[in-house]
Amino acid sequence: MVIAEAAYLIERELGSSVEPLLYDSIIAGEIIIEHLTLEDWKRTAELVTRYESLSLGGTDASLMALAERHEQSEIATLDHRHFAVVRPKHVDAFTLLP
Repeated sequence: MVIAEAAYLIERELGSSVEPLLYDSIIAGEIIIEHLTLEDWKRTAELVTRYESLSLGGTDASLMALAERHEQSEIATLDHRHFAVVRPKHVDAFTLLP
């Protein structure tokens, strides 16, 4: 889900000639694609429902679910509005980068 959103943003902001660089990085193993488990999907749905008034989308919620599963407290995002509000299960709050 994140790759699709990243590809869209890259194309929109930097142009269609830059988008293939994302795929080149995946192919080269520089970016690792993490697949969602059934439990991740359940947590994604739970977060989208709980934060309905925030309009938390599935992409952000799935990233949060993955961070929880891997016990990661740092998230690289430009979307501080969503990630600053959501309370993860494993830490008090995410540390947002940059």
